[in-house]
Formats: sequence, C-alpha cells, structure tokens
Amino acid sequence: MNGTVLLIVHGAESNPGQVGAALDAKGWKTERCCPRLGDPLPERPGDYAGVVVFGGPMSAYDDYLSFIRAELDWLPRVVDAGVPFLGICLGAQLLARALGARVAPHAEGMHEIGYYPLRPTDAGNGHFPAPMRVYHWHGDGFELPEGGVLLAEGDIFPNQAFQYGDSAFAIQFHPEMQEPILRRWMSGAAHKLAYPGAQQPAEQRAGHARHAAAMHAWLDRFLDGWLARPAPSPRRADASRVAVVDASQR
Repeated sequence: MNGTVLLIVHGAESNPGQVGAALDAKGWKTERCCPRLGDPLPERPGDYAGVVVFGGPMSAYDDYLSFIRAELDWLPRVVDAGVPFLGICLGAQLLARALGARVAPHAEGMHEIGYYPLRPTDAGNGHFPAPMRVYHWHGDGFELPEGGVLLAEGDIFPNQAFQYGDSAFAIQFHPEMQEPILRRWMSGAAHKLAYPGAQQPAEQRAGHARHAAAMHAWLDRFLDGWLARPAPSPRRADASRVAVVDASQR
C-alpha cells in the first residue's frame, strides 16, 4: 500500500474541494479517477491508502450507465480489501446499493439542497460528537444495508451516515463544499432550487458562512482517524447482492 488516496469523481469539472485541500495539507498524495470519462477503475484497490467516491447528478440506480454499473461491481472489491472508504452523497448511495440496500427518491419528492441538521446516533457519537449543520444536494436516500451501523440521522432523510465493517463510511452530505463550488452548483443547476425542500441562494450563502468552518473542522478530524485506522481483516462484500435490488429500481 502506498500513501495515495484515490478520488473518484463524476464530471470533468468535479472538484474535491475541502477534501482535497485537507488531504494535501496532511501530506497525502491524491490520484483522480473519472470513470464517467472513461478512466478505468484500479485493478488493485488495496494498493491505495484510501478511496473517496464523490457525488454527481446521476443516481445510484442508473445502472444503464456503464460507469455506474462498473462502480457498483467494483465497490465490493474495495470493501473486501479492507481499504478505508468514504462515500459522499452519490458515493454513499453507491456503497449502500452495492451492499444490497435500496436507494430511491424521497417518497414525497423532497430534496435537501443547502445546510440541514445532522444528529449523531448512539453509535455515531464517536464520529459526530454533537449535532451539526452540513451541506446537502440530493433528492435520493439510502436504506441501511445489512451489517451497516447507522451513525447519523436527519429530519427529511432519516439515514444520513453509516459505517460498514472497520473502515467503510458513507455520508449523505458534502464536506468538500467551498464557496466557489457553492456558487457553481447554484448557478449551474439553478432549476433544482425550485424543488420541494431546497434552500434559496441567500439562505445557502448564509448557511455556508455560519456552518462551513465547523463542517470542515469535522472533516479534518474525521480524515485523521479514517486514514490512521490499522489495516483491518479483509471482509467479503457479496457483489451478487446488487442484483437483489435491480428489479425494483429500474
């Protein structure tokens, strides 16, 4: 294993933001991979110090897209290798689905776009020491996969974060958010701000000014613990579980 963290993104302009900045400040090398643009997923995920899968405008059940299907098939190999894994928004939903859990839009069409409260569960107190407000941009949510431990809850989407095994984590929110990314997302997808539950630009900017520093401080602490974890015993994530939910999500 080398000291490189693999960053999987889903667009030509995707920016790892504060995640990339924090890793750089800590001295970690990073390698960018965009399967959507044809980059191959590594044959040996265990060669990396960690893997981060970021968000994107597509859904975890869009497996008619070849790169989504490829990521769903690849993620159990990451879990099996015991590589520290962090799934952010779409990345979290892909992990949940690869582990056999359902991913679907909110039953009432609600979205979380902006800063919303996050509450740790009893199991999550060590990871989220207190309630906090974090940045979201999503309309899909995940059910908890078998063997997953719920770490945090929210008001609109109850399942906000989970842990699977020793070193795989999934979070619905975007700790990478920085002000330039916020501006780009709000201008590039302005139509989504009309969705039920979405916060308007002024509220989002005010939320970022008020809550981003605490979210970034949480990220900094989390990355230290995540990447410092002792090498776990590899655990088998059954890739065939993906087929269990295929028929209900097309």
